[in-house]
Amino acid sequence: MLPLAQLPAPGSQRAAPLLAGVKVVDLTTSIAGPYATMLLADFGAEVVKIERPGRGDDSRAWGPPFLDGESLWFLSVNRNKRSLTLDYSGAEGRAVLHGLVAQADVVVVNLVERAQKKLGVDYESLKGVREDLVFVSLTGFGLSGARSDLPCYDLIAEGYSGVMDLTGEAASPPQKVGTPAADLISGMDAAMATLAALHERKESGRGHKIDIAMVDSMTRFMAPRILPYLGSGEVPKRTGARDSVIAVYQTFETQDDPLTLGLGNDTIWKRFWVAVGKPGLGEDPRYTTNAQRREARAEIVAEIQSVLRTRPRDEWLRRFTQAKVPAGPVNRIDQVASDPELIARGLLYTAEADGRSIPQVGLGIAIDDNANTYRAAPPRLGEHTGSVLREWLQYDEQAIAGLRERHLI
Repeated sequence: MLPLAQLPAPGSQRAAPLLAGVKVVDLTTSIAGPYATMLLADFGAEVVKIERPGRGDDSRAWGPPFLDGESLWFLSVNRNKRSLTLDYSGAEGRAVLHGLVAQADVVVVNLVERAQKKLGVDYESLKGVREDLVFVSLTGFGLSGARSDLPCYDLIAEGYSGVMDLTGEAASPPQKVGTPAADLISGMDAAMATLAALHERKESGRGHKIDIAMVDSMTRFMAPRILPYLGSGEVPKRTGARDSVIAVYQTFETQDDPLTLGLGNDTIWKRFWVAVGKPGLGEDPRYTTNAQRREARAEIVAEIQSVLRTRPRDEWLRRFTQAKVPAGPVNRIDQVASDPELIARGLLYTAEADGRSIPQVGLGIAIDDNANTYRAAPPRLGEHTGSVLREWLQYDEQAIAGLRERHLI
């Protein structure tokens, strides 16, 4: 039995339609762009995902693992969308695309500007189709600058941003973050900027050109590391996350499994030592302030480690919960996926669609006490080509059949 079988169905409440009536043409592939448009779809926008005939989004081929022949990476960022296949590299296909753009509020593209212009999907071209369009370009390095024409993936953006250099143990090589962080952060930026642009457009009636760079987004994510360097000249180094500005803020071993511990202020510092049975250390004048504790970090960490190794993790976590000391487990993915609290909050679920079971990680945002955003399963390639052409462009069956015969859809 697969783990997805243990998850409940999506919430029974109707998904909050905050963006109902907003139409989005999604020309993106892989993770960052599709994640951005899924966020918009979760809030109620109608998203039409335009894919290459026969191949579709690159991430459809990313596997194993696959689920009933479908990439689980693709399934993770494409719910609540419709899929239309269209070859718009030539004039006839481009005319169909421009017809769809004329009906849309938002277009999202993740091609470099040179490729955008070649295919006629750059801002100036599409602005000529719809004047008040919100145009979102999501690329590795943005639409300007010496790097703007370079290809990019999440891995490349993480390397540029500095996050890899600070991730891992001191003696280890640089490490990538364990999820596509640059993809997801830049995707969130694209969705956030789109919402702001749509809000302003209601007042002004003007469209907007949004330029999101994965490297920029990931570098902003590093601001709490970059600013201390700029203001002190001290270059941070890999330490296995043991060099926080908070003196005690790291993982520790216990008698069995590791835990995380964050003693973020003087009161928590004292509560911690009461919880472990050594209240005198909490009152020690040598460790009164965070600055003092940072100076003595090595000896403090050694003392805490010796104490925590004496008992099992779960026993310590029970004590810390009672004492209101911030602490938690270091969960594996299988433990996260079976976390009863996450499941109870509706974040993890399995949807049934067309005879298939599809696991999902939800939006995790409750609006008016409703966290349900699920409306439709991630689409099969070209699943909605005919219905979108009929509804958006009023094409009849003969026109659609002609496009199929010419291999444009």
